Amino acid sequence: MPNRTSLIMLTLGYLRAGLCTLPAIPTEKRPALPGWRSYQQRLSTEEEIRGWFATAEGVCLLSGAVSGGLEMIDFDQQAAWFEPWREAVEQEAPGLVDRLSIERSQSGGKHVVYRCEAIIPGNVRLAQQVVIAPDAEPLVVAGKSFTPRRVGDRFEVTITLIETRGEGGLFLCAPTPGYEVEQGDLTALPVLTAAERDVLIEAATALNEAAPPNAASAAGQNGSPVFAGPTGAGRPGDDYNQRGDLGTVLQRHGWRRVGGDNSGHEYWRRPGKQNGQSASLSEQCFYVFSSNAPPFDPERGYAPFSVYTLLEHGGDFAAAAAALRAEGYGSNAEWAYPDVDLSGFRLGGVLLSADPAEPPGPPEDPAPDAGLLFASPSQLLLARPPQLLLPAPTRSDCELSDPGPLPPELLRVPGFVDAVVNYCLSAAPYPNLALAFCGALALLAMLAGRKVRDEADNRTNLYLLALAHSAVGKDFPRKLNAHILQAVGLLGALGDKFASGEGIQDALFLTPSMLFQTDEIDGLLQSINNARDARHEAIMSTLLSMYSAASSVYPMRRKAGQDSPGFIEQPCLVVYGTAIPTHYYAAISERMLTNGLFARMMILESGSRSAGQEPQLIAPPRQVLQTASWWAGFNPGGGNLTGVSPTPLTVEADGAARELLADARRLSEAEYAAAESRSDAVATTVWGRVPELVRKLALLHAISDNHQAPRIGEIAARWATELSTHQTRRMLFMARHHVADNPFHADCLRLVRKLQEAPDRTLPHSVLLKRMKLEAKRFQELIVTLEQQGDVVIETHATGGRPGRCYRLVE
Repeated sequence: MPNRTSLIMLTLGYLRAGLCTLPAIPTEKRPALPGWRSYQQRLSTEEEIRGWFATAEGVCLLSGAVSGGLEMIDFDQQAAWFEPWREAVEQEAPGLVDRLSIERSQSGGKHVVYRCEAIIPGNVRLAQQVVIAPDAEPLVVAGKSFTPRRVGDRFEVTITLIETRGEGGLFLCAPTPGYEVEQGDLTALPVLTAAERDVLIEAATALNEAAPPNAASAAGQNGSPVFAGPTGAGRPGDDYNQRGDLGTVLQRHGWRRVGGDNSGHEYWRRPGKQNGQSASLSEQCFYVFSSNAPPFDPERGYAPFSVYTLLEHGGDFAAAAAALRAEGYGSNAEWAYPDVDLSGFRLGGVLLSADPAEPPGPPEDPAPDAGLLFASPSQLLLARPPQLLLPAPTRSDCELSDPGPLPPELLRVPGFVDAVVNYCLSAAPYPNLALAFCGALALLAMLAGRKVRDEADNRTNLYLLALAHSAVGKDFPRKLNAHILQAVGLLGALGDKFASGEGIQDALFLTPSMLFQTDEIDGLLQSINNARDARHEAIMSTLLSMYSAASSVYPMRRKAGQDSPGFIEQPCLVVYGTAIPTHYYAAISERMLTNGLFARMMILESGSRSAGQEPQLIAPPRQVLQTASWWAGFNPGGGNLTGVSPTPLTVEADGAARELLADARRLSEAEYAAAESRSDAVATTVWGRVPELVRKLALLHAISDNHQAPRIGEIAARWATELSTHQTRRMLFMARHHVADNPFHADCLRLVRKLQEAPDRTLPHSVLLKRMKLEAKRFQELIVTLEQQGDVVIETHATGGRPGRCYRLVE
C-alpha cells in the first residue's frame, strides 16, 4: 500500500481518466460508503477523493456507463483458465490481449480491464466448472471453500472461473493491498469495439464446462429442459424438441460443429467466424454466448424448435409448426379455433389455414410450441405470434373481449428509452414502469421532432396519456424530463397546461418541436365538454389539426395588424398527459370518441402503486445526457432546423419490417370493416388510425435503439404492432364499459362494473343496492333495463333459509 499522498494521487488519476473511484473495504469487497449506489450515476469529485482516501484501505472502480463503458473480466481460482483463454483470443484476434490492462488480484486471480464503445451489460458468469465432492462436507478448491449440493446420487459444487463486472458492478483494484497491475495502465484503458469485446467474451464462454445457466435453471428433475407453457406430445414443436435433427438445420444456415465430447456436449461456431466457439448444444438446449449471432440473443438458451423457427421461418412459430406437421412431426390431435374463420389472414406474411390438421396453435396458448427457455423482451416478441395477427372476426359489441393489461415487455425499448426508464425507476419514490415508459417515449418523440421520418413520411409526434391513481407517482417522469431538457439547453421546448388553442399555436410558432406535459388532463376534457364559449373547443380543434400537420404546414390564425398570418412547417407537438382513470372516463364524451381525439391518444394504465423506495438525488446517466445532447445538435438538413423548412432524415425499413407493417395495415382494415358492418363509429375511428401509430412507434423504436444509424427492423415493427393493437383493443374495451351517452347509461355501466368485480359476477339485491348508492326506484329502472337488454339475469337464492333475489351478470 503506497503512502497516503501517493494513494490520493493515484486515485485522483483514476478520476481524471473518467473512472468512478470509491473507497473500499478489502475484506468485504464492497465500497466503504453508505448509499454508494448514487455513484453509479455520477463520478466522484476531487474533494471527495481527497477526503475518502485520507483513511481508506482499499480502492474500487465502478464499471459500466458511469466509467465510460468500463468492463472487467475476472479470472478466479488463481487464474486457472487465463492461459487457455489468452491462446483462444490470440488465435482469433492476434495482438488484442496485448492491448488490454491486466492486474493480479489478492487471491492470485487476474483482472482483464478495458472500455467498450458499445453498451456494457450487467455482470455475467462466462465459464464454470463442476467438481465432484466425496460427501456433503465443505470442499476447498484453490483456497476457497464451497458447500456441495446433492445432484442425483452424488455431491457436487459448481465453481465460477470466469465472469464479468459490467453495468452496475464493481471490483477492487490496485493499489489495494494484494492487487498489482501487470500489464498496461488503468488510467489509459483501451477502448474496444463491440466485435473485439465479442472475441473476449466468446473465448471465455467457450471454456465453460458446466450446464449453461439458463438451461440448468430451466431443467426438470430428469435434467430435461422445461419449456415455456404446458407441454403436449401431440404438438409438432414438442415432438421436434425430442427427435428433431437440429444439427442439419444449423449447418444449413452456416453454423459449423467445432467440437464435442462423449457425453453429447457439442460446440458450434457461428457463420462468418473463423476460429473459436459461439454456442453449445447439450441436452436439448442450444446455448448461445456470442453477441453477434443473429437472430439469437447472447447468454440465452433455446430449445430445438425455437432454433428451427428462428432460422427456418423468421420467428413465425405458426408457420414452423405447420411445416413440421407436414413432415410428420406431432400427432393428429385436432386443434380448432371455434367459430373463427382463419382463411385469408396472414401471420408474419404466412397465410393461415382453417384446416385443423395444420393449426398454428391455440390462440390462448401461443407460446408452448416456441420452446423458448428464456428470452429478452426483444426475443419474446420474436418468440410468439403477435396478438395483432389474430384475424378480425365479425362480432357484436358484447363479444369484444378485454385483452388485459399490457405485457411488461412491451414497455421496454432498447437504447435511449430504456436508459431513461431505468433512470426513472431507480430514482422515483414509487417506481412505475408504465409511467416511466410514457415519459421516456414522449421525451424521445420531442427530441427527434422534425429531424427524422419514415419512408411514408410519418413523424415522431405522439399524444400519450397515462392513467394512474393518486400518489402513484405521476409527476416524477415529468420532473425527470424537465431536468434532462434543462441539462441539454432545451427547457424552452417544454410546455405545461393548454391555456387556449391560440396559445398552443404561438408556442409552436416560436419552438416548432415541443413537449407539453400536463397533469389531470381529464379537467381539460371536462371543460371542453361543458364549455359555453369557443375557447376550449379551439383547444381540441388545434390538437386535432396539429397532430395531422406534422408532415405538412399548419397555417396560423390571422392577427390584427398583420398582413400575413404566418405558418408553422412540420410542427411536432408531443403531449404527455396524466389522469386519474375514473375521472378520465367520466370526462370522455361520445363526440370525443368519434371526432378523432380519442383515436389519436395512446392510453396506458399504470396499475397499482409499487412499493416505495428511499428517494435519491441521482444525476441523469451520462448515456442519457449524451444522447439527448446529440439530438439537440442533430441537423440532418444542413440548415437551421428551427427555421422555415427542415429536411428530416428518412429512416428506412428492411424487408421483414415492411411485411409486418403491411400486415398491421391489413389487420386494421379488417377490423375497420368489421366495425363498419356493425355500425360501430367509435371502432372505425380508432382502427383507422392504427397503421399510422404503428409506423410512428416503429420509427421511435429504431431511433432509440440506434440514434446515429437507425433502421426499422423486424423487432421494431413487431413491437410497434403488438403495442398498438393491444392498446387499441384495450382502449375500445374500456371506453365501451365506461363512457356513457347520458347519466342513465352511466349508471347502467356502473352497475355492470359492480357485478364484474363480484365473486361469480353475482350479488344479492341488498348488497348491490348499497354499493350503487341509488334510490330504490332508480335502481329498479336500471335492473329492468339491463335484464331486457340481456346483460343481467335475476335469480332467486336461499340465504339463511329465506329466498332472496340476486343479480348475475351474463357472460
